[in-house]
Amino acid sequence: MPANAIVAIILINWNNYPVTADCIRSLQETDGSLRDIIVVDNISADDSLRRLREEFPEVIFIASDTNRGFAGGNNLGMEYAIREGYRYVLVLNNDTFVKKDFLQPLISYMDRHPATGVIQPLIYFHHDRSLVWNGGSYFNRWFSNTYTTNYNKPLHPSSTKLKEVDWVTGCAFFTRTSILKQTGLFAENLFMYYEDVDLSFRIKKAGYGLIYEPASVIYHIAGVSNKTAEKGKEGYLNPFVHYMNLRNRIWIVKKYTRFPYALTAFLYNFFYILALMGYFVARSRFAKFRAVIKAVRDGLNGRINYQ
Repeated sequence: MPANAIVAIILINWNNYPVTADCIRSLQETDGSLRDIIVVDNISADDSLRRLREEFPEVIFIASDTNRGFAGGNNLGMEYAIREGYRYVLVLNNDTFVKKDFLQPLISYMDRHPATGVIQPLIYFHHDRSLVWNGGSYFNRWFSNTYTTNYNKPLHPSSTKLKEVDWVTGCAFFTRTSILKQTGLFAENLFMYYEDVDLSFRIKKAGYGLIYEPASVIYHIAGVSNKTAEKGKEGYLNPFVHYMNLRNRIWIVKKYTRFPYALTAFLYNFFYILALMGYFVARSRFAKFRAVIKAVRDGLNGRINYQ
């Protein structure tokens, strides 16, 4: 680790050389004295790890011997960052592009505010950089529902100022290694989706603030690893995506919903699931319908099915 590098930027690669390579090239425009780039490969089968290693010899690569998902893959990177003594960790989606000065506002704020545990940038869509992907993340306790502000809309005045949020997206999750030592890392049983919500809540419970900083800006392609190029019978998204999303949503509801919010949260999510099932039946997407059934069963039982 270079003497001055204080930030470990962690990317997950899984069978996607061009997307990961573009993200690395974007990060190379940032101040190299501040950060190291760490790529965790989730046992890719497309030769992307070899190609990335050859093209980017300055990048640190960690090869997982199994596909540990978003949560477990990033944990490998965070464990490395803690072990090597980095001050900060940035979990960053590999389908992002960054402004070359995006790191400075995040580091500066965290250096000046030791009571802040996690900070995130303003995130625009990459395909249309006038539209916001995430302008701050919140949690409605009455519905046990996570949501973001300004989604797919031009930037609203409410998202132009630094503010406290309820959770920080795993698309760009900037935190301290010292805090991760206290709270632990991502919950690997979640595999992907809601692991950022869960860790945000644990960091907040430990007494730290969660911040949205619009002076830092990145751009997100969004969902590139889970979408097919062409629309099929089941649509663009793999049924497994719906399974993991709903299964983990139920897990979060069970873990964090308490009286008096439990009743309204249960009713809201019950009707949400019914509506989802009805939609898939109406569209003849029966694989996704079965995925919903499995997600409800496994979410309630605390199990996970990778098939």
